[in-house]
Amino acid sequence: MGSTDSKLNFRKAVIQLTTKTQPVEATDDAFWDQFWADTTTTVQDVFALVPAAEIRAVREESPSNLATLCYKAVEKLVQGAESGCPSEREKQVILNCTRILTRILPYIFEDQDWRGFFWSTVPGAGHAGTDELDDDDGARPLAESLLLAVADLLFCPDFTVHSHKRGPDSIENMQSIDSCEYIWESGVGFAQSPPLNYIHDLNRTELLRLLLTCFSEAMYLPPSSDNNVLNPWVTFFCSTENRHALPLFTSLLNVVCAYDPVGYGIPYNHLLFSDYREQLVEQAVQILIVTLEHDGGVPHHPASPSSMEEQESAGPENLFVNYLSRIHREEDFDFVLKGLARLLTNPLTQTYLPNSTKKIQFHQELLVLFWKLCDFNKKFLFFVLKSSDVLDILVPILYYLNDARADQSRVGLMHIGVFILLLLSGERNFGVRLNKPYSIHVPMDIPVFTGTHADLLIVVFHKIITTGHQRLQPLFDCLLTIVVNVSPYLKSLSMVAANKLLHLLEAFSTCWFLFSAAQNHHLVFFLLEAFNNIIQYQFDGNCNLVYAIIRKRNVFHQLANLPSDPASIQKALQRKKKSPDVISRTSSQETVSMEGSHPAVPAEPGTLKASLVAIPGIDKLTEKSQVSEDGTMVSVPKTDSPHTTHSDQSAAAGTSDTESNSGRDNEDVFYTEAEMERRRLSSASSASFWVPTPEWVLSWKCKLPLQTIMRLLQVLVPQVEKICIDKGLTDESEILKFLQHGTLVGLLPVPHPILIRKYQANAGTAMWFRTYMWGVVYLRNVDPPIWYDTDVRLFEIQRM
Repeated sequence: MGSTDSKLNFRKAVIQLTTKTQPVEATDDAFWDQFWADTTTTVQDVFALVPAAEIRAVREESPSNLATLCYKAVEKLVQGAESGCPSEREKQVILNCTRILTRILPYIFEDQDWRGFFWSTVPGAGHAGTDELDDDDGARPLAESLLLAVADLLFCPDFTVHSHKRGPDSIENMQSIDSCEYIWESGVGFAQSPPLNYIHDLNRTELLRLLLTCFSEAMYLPPSSDNNVLNPWVTFFCSTENRHALPLFTSLLNVVCAYDPVGYGIPYNHLLFSDYREQLVEQAVQILIVTLEHDGGVPHHPASPSSMEEQESAGPENLFVNYLSRIHREEDFDFVLKGLARLLTNPLTQTYLPNSTKKIQFHQELLVLFWKLCDFNKKFLFFVLKSSDVLDILVPILYYLNDARADQSRVGLMHIGVFILLLLSGERNFGVRLNKPYSIHVPMDIPVFTGTHADLLIVVFHKIITTGHQRLQPLFDCLLTIVVNVSPYLKSLSMVAANKLLHLLEAFSTCWFLFSAAQNHHLVFFLLEAFNNIIQYQFDGNCNLVYAIIRKRNVFHQLANLPSDPASIQKALQRKKKSPDVISRTSSQETVSMEGSHPAVPAEPGTLKASLVAIPGIDKLTEKSQVSEDGTMVSVPKTDSPHTTHSDQSAAAGTSDTESNSGRDNEDVFYTEAEMERRRLSSASSASFWVPTPEWVLSWKCKLPLQTIMRLLQVLVPQVEKICIDKGLTDESEILKFLQHGTLVGLLPVPHPILIRKYQANAGTAMWFRTYMWGVVYLRNVDPPIWYDTDVRLFEIQRM
């Protein structure tokens, strides 16, 4: 009964607040205490008992009451942070205030006039003579008091951390506490593993949820390419003002990387008891990726004249980014990498008992965290690539890419996976590591093959290109750039992978495909470059690829003789109208898929997805580096390469076709996916938008890098034909044996320098990451649905 009574009382208080037209005095404790004195309202109760319409009504009709509610709730948190919440009642008050603020904050953020409220000081609120919210220099803005109180409460003995003291003097002084001794989990920079306490985990989770809600102001601002505009909540929380920044960063990272969802390995253990640690890990990884989004700059709340001088600088340093970039011990790197690999591999684990192991759902956040680690800590990136451990990250990424390829609601996951592989492929060691044999065989609906991790990568990429949905077309450039980057190091491709690469060339070099969009010929250039790299630098072990090239030699001859007269162009485009499919899917010999695999499926109807801004073109995403003889990389100055040369009319075209905004990199314009789709359809329907001309075809046809392959065919085709006739051979294996022992030394053109296209950050990708990350956070927080049905502006929520 007590539970029902307390909910009823809480609901009555909410109704009183919404119906009072007169401001309620801040000193009227009897009224305000109704909101937090109760002991049994869960966060789900608070969301159910405080409807969105009523919060908005109070905001519009009695703003002073909403202001006082926020102020009083923050005041309670500050008092709790000072006292250390010695009694159970005080702990409950803290949790109730935390839940109420989590519920209300999104409605503060969605109204532009209210957004500055937490950054103002509240004159004369609270009891006369109290100075809990006052600083030495006068009152602090409410936001700062809130953030500092939450940080203190996250290291509050017997509330969120295990107390070190026992006995009569067990209450510790919150002001003098050294939170570095209370880090939540052993790992980076901390050796002791504190005892697990599910109550502490639950309390931490509630406070982190409030923190995430504070940071979510970013969702209510439209996309902007101005990277200097920072989130004031994150900027303050990650500054030197927060004395707990280091222990909190370490606690969050260690809790995530030490988490083992399988636990003691007991089948079905996740069905027997709740895993409170998982909820904490999810909130922790979300806090990490949000705080690591910026590495310093100017916060966007209204500046006072005194702070105008500071705005010239890049703003206060983000300590979370600083600490992340300074991790350097090998054992710390090992702990982080093994932890992330264990969690990313978790959804792939197969057992003989169906559904017997727990499967985590936060792999997208883990991928963003891995990205941040590689981006901000180059020593970590080199550590990852130093051993075969990188393959423990690669395999799950390829699994997710293959699994999500048909599901339009997971297009963001496809992008982050490809971006990570693009970043890794810029380093020589990644290509070298791919030569390790692939033996673990995670069930994927791809052809069965025997080979290396390089074969796995190529087979999955082929599957994405040939059987993925239309929205993945902008990623084709990235996928093939990764193949080109690793190609000089691939010692021995399997026959399956070699055939897949030739099938892609065959599909991309048809006249109708080449002439149907201004950038399509880039894909042919990338594939030819990959073949050239393998022939010039890894000929000896690649008889399978050489044999596949010989078998498909007509594709190369057709490319060399590509027609460029107006009549042929028109004829090719007529064919496109008859069969608008991107790639002929029948000509690839599909073999049996792996045992235990499931086909990739589209999103269920009704699935929610967050829109994304367009990604920049590959020329903006990467910069070219040349590998010198000693293995070091030298940056290549930008010139018009055959990949980027078009006539003026085509330069303006096709941006909508590839959803790339490389043609608009100087504008502060970001298109959502829906707008991009509208632009794509309208451009497809207006033939006058872009028309291929003979001059345009000739401008890139003469630059096709066919010399090496033509020379190979010129030398080897007659030899192979002679052997077949002389020995009456029809057996592939004999021809492969001949090719294996053959050589082209001195017969091929002088080897070209190896060109690597390394990922480079820019405003376009920064904006993409921001919208993707917050879209993931929005959709993953459904219990309670923190932001559901509020007026977010960073992205659109769409129903599939």
